[in-house]
Amino acid sequence: MVELILAPIADLLKSEVFELARYHKIIDEIISAKPTDGLWNDNRTDEEQIGATYDELEKAMIQESKSDINLSQREIEVMSIYKSFNSSNRHKMDPIPVCAIPKDYI
Repeated sequence: MVELILAPIADLLKSEVFELARYHKIIDEIISAKPTDGLWNDNRTDEEQIGATYDELEKAMIQESKSDINLSQREIEVMSIYKSFNSSNRHKMDPIPVCAIPKDYI
């Protein structure tokens, strides 16, 4: 059996996903819904748990490879949040190592 996993929008930024949703006329109620992981019974949003909005995090992703010289205090704080989450979740983004077993051993 062959398992196939597709993630057709995995390489899009959140703003690009919203743009795609608007293009396909997804109702605004869905587009504007506050993201939540659903793990808590108190309606915490992702942004409340993370400490930054997705717009701020997207800007940090884009800014990461650039100079930090002209960042505001809030942008520096968001960059720190982004780098922390990115570092602790890197293992989810990198492909798992594959050990090629020669057919002779199977």
